[in-house]
Amino acid sequence: MKYSRLTKEQFEELYQEFINFLSTQAIDKAEWDKIKIEKPEVAEQELDVFSDLVWEGVLGRAEYLEHFSKNHIFLFQCFDTYVQSIVLKSLVPETDFLTKEGLQWLSDNMFTETIEIKTGKKVFTEERNSSIFQLIQQGAFLSDGQLFKQIISIIES
Repeated sequence: MKYSRLTKEQFEELYQEFINFLSTQAIDKAEWDKIKIEKPEVAEQELDVFSDLVWEGVLGRAEYLEHFSKNHIFLFQCFDTYVQSIVLKSLVPETDFLTKEGLQWLSDNMFTETIEIKTGKKVFTEERNSSIFQLIQQGAFLSDGQLFKQIISIIES
């Protein structure tokens, strides 16, 4: 596998897509049920192949990612060959960006000496989708990029 297998919940959400995937291989429900019983290793392979296809599609369209921790917020914009980042760091140790109050505090103190803002750019050293997947494995999630766009526009103005 190139990525990771989808969770049971993700498979349930993508039930119709999985049926379509199996049908492209001329596998109907009866055949799938038979494969699961008689050739579980083949069923496992099908689940893995489908998972990788889903991940490839999601990662190929991924443009913005966010990762929140107690004192840091990492914002990413992904391009074809590199990722641009904005890192917000609270210099006040008791701040917790994982809470509603912490995010309100950030909003109130964004451009004060208590918030350190750094920007960066990193060229992908691995294949783009694999690099984005690593960020997701580390806790990042896909976003609409609204926060990234707001902060970058303020920084650039």
